[in-house]
Parts: sequence; structure tokens; C-alpha cells
Amino acid sequence: MQNSEITARLKEASVGIAGAGGLGSNVAMTLARAGVGRLVIVDMDLVEKGNLDRQCFFLDQVGMPKVEALKENIERAVEGVVVDAREVMLDEGSMDEPFRDVDIIVEALDLAETKVRLIEEVLIKLPKTPIVAASGVGGIGGSERVSLRVSGTLYLIEDPHGIPCEEGILTGPKVGLMAHWQANTVMEILLGGSCE
Repeated sequence: MQNSEITARLKEASVGIAGAGGLGSNVAMTLARAGVGRLVIVDMDLVEKGNLDRQCFFLDQVGMPKVEALKENIERAVEGVVVDAREVMLDEGSMDEPFRDVDIIVEALDLAETKVRLIEEVLIKLPKTPIVAASGVGGIGGSERVSLRVSGTLYLIEDPHGIPCEEGILTGPKVGLMAHWQANTVMEILLGGSCE
């Protein structure tokens, strides 16, 4: 595939990102820089100073809605990306709704229970839409343990010995590793590459 074809395909692509924290903000920025044309980013949290070590925000954005701050940062970094920033709660029973018109969904949530609910709803309600999720994001090290598991339209980047976000230490390097693996998997799917 020629560079021009890759550029054209990515520009026409749309990716939904559930969560704009450590995983979501890094995935969004990476995909925007790679040339993905439209991002739908859903989160209802505010930027916190204590999260800046692993999230794509700045000190002067503390207190801003994450989706607005991330949109601002992407638009400062890349021309031509459409960022649909939605400051809403993903409610059980309708978690799929913001992502009905995207090509791929990225699960970038903190709580394991919420992750599972989103994945289940997408698999049932949007069976043709791939979802790229991450598990075992917490902790330090363990790069050699991270792997990709594919089951139908679910692509799971996992560290089987990693610690859930709500239970463990979250560090920039480990979170970034998982987020960039998610983004790379999204690119492979969009461009028709093999992820298995």
C-alpha cells in the first residue's frame, strides 16, 4: 500500500474513544497525529493535576473538562482532524449510542466493571464494529507480558499479571505502552492489516 493510499484511508476513518484519561488521551493524540480524520471522544471527568504524569494535558488545563482540553490539544497539534468531544456519562443500556457511526471503538475506561459493560453492549448492539480494549494497565514493568488476544470483533491488549486501574499504581510508561498498542491495533484494522 502506497503512502498516499494510507493517508486517504485514514483521513476517511472515524474512531470512537470511550474515556479521555491515560489510555484515551494518548490513543486520541496518537491517532490524530497518524492522520485519522474523525475522533468521537466521550468522557465526563475534569483534568486533574495528579494525572498529568500519564495524560495528554497541561497544567493550565487543570479543572477543564477532559474532552474539551483534549480537543484543544489535538487541534493545536494536527490540522484537519474533526474532534467530536462529548462531555457525557456512558449510561448502562445506552453505552453504544455515541459510537453508532464510527468505524472502530476504543475502550479506554478505568473501572473493570464499566469496561466489561461497554464491551458487552458494543458486541451485542454493534456486532460489526471492532472494539479495541485494554486490561492490566496498572503496575510497573512487564512489557514482555503484554499481548493481543482477538475474539471476533474484540481486540484485547492485555497484561495478564498487570493490576486493574482502580487497584494499582498507574505510570506514564505502562499506560503509554498499552495506549500505543491500542492505537497500533486500530491502525492495523483500519488499513486491513492482520492483528492475529
